[in-house]
Amino acid sequence: MAEMKNVATRDSYGAALLELADAGHDDIIVFDADLSASTRTEVFAKKYPERFFDCGIAEANMVNVAAGASTFGYVPFVSTFAMFAAGRAYEQIRNTIGYPALNVKIAATHGGLSVGEDGASHQCCEDFALMRTIPGMVVMCPADDLEARAAVRAAYNHKGPVYLRFSRLATPVIHDESNFRFEIGKGEVLCDGFDVAVISTGLMTSEALKAVKALKQQGINVRLINMPTIKPLDEEIVLRAARECHRIVTVEEHSVIGGLGEAVCSTVSEKCPVPVRRLGVQDCYGTSGPAWDVLRKFGLTADAIAEEIREFAKAD
Repeated sequence: MAEMKNVATRDSYGAALLELADAGHDDIIVFDADLSASTRTEVFAKKYPERFFDCGIAEANMVNVAAGASTFGYVPFVSTFAMFAAGRAYEQIRNTIGYPALNVKIAATHGGLSVGEDGASHQCCEDFALMRTIPGMVVMCPADDLEARAAVRAAYNHKGPVYLRFSRLATPVIHDESNFRFEIGKGEVLCDGFDVAVISTGLMTSEALKAVKALKQQGINVRLINMPTIKPLDEEIVLRAARECHRIVTVEEHSVIGGLGEAVCSTVSEKCPVPVRRLGVQDCYGTSGPAWDVLRKFGLTADAIAEEIREFAKAD
């Protein structure tokens, strides 16, 4: 494992855009909706102002303009908060990007409960569900800095629409750059075990990793799978976990309805039925407060995750 440092994946997004542009990818253009300081696209805007477009607080219009630009051979990255990207501009993403399968990348920052003090109106816990339903849409939620930058590069190289979710909260870098590999549609086993399998995504992976390490010291051997791509789901790694571990826990900073947990449930129910427990937001809205306090309230910190896994692993 790499030395633990904390980086918000929204920072990784801005850095990755700059890296791609600096590498000579002149077809990249970036759109923002008056939030470039928060989405971190400002670093791209400062160096490449002629390829950056601030559309103001008009997310639906921004999506349509980006869609049009893509038909001229550009690769647009559309940037705003998850609530505005997946929520406010859903119709435009569905009809203007998804339906004609245009090569537009939607980069949504400030996803999930960890937006904290901004409260329920800005804590988008429905974006995976909304984006998963759009035919042909790739949906990714990276766990750390290395994975986020790799996801941006992979999105650029992928031909077709992509939705990327990035977090506001800084999280540990859990990958080692010397042996890290990323591929759309592939999960990875971070810890092996056979008592129960845990499948996590995004911000929750570092918390799940802490939980799994604590449980191993208590004699509970947990397999931890990091799942950065929610669609297309890595069915092979899920089904292997179902066959070998016989029970699965999913962990996501998203509603348990329509997200990673339901994607896993759909796969195992059809191909290898095993018990699944979904940890996430339980069909309710978020609440305002410091990010870690909100996550703790919703049972999405390492200690609470460990307790749920422990109980489930010992269930008859």
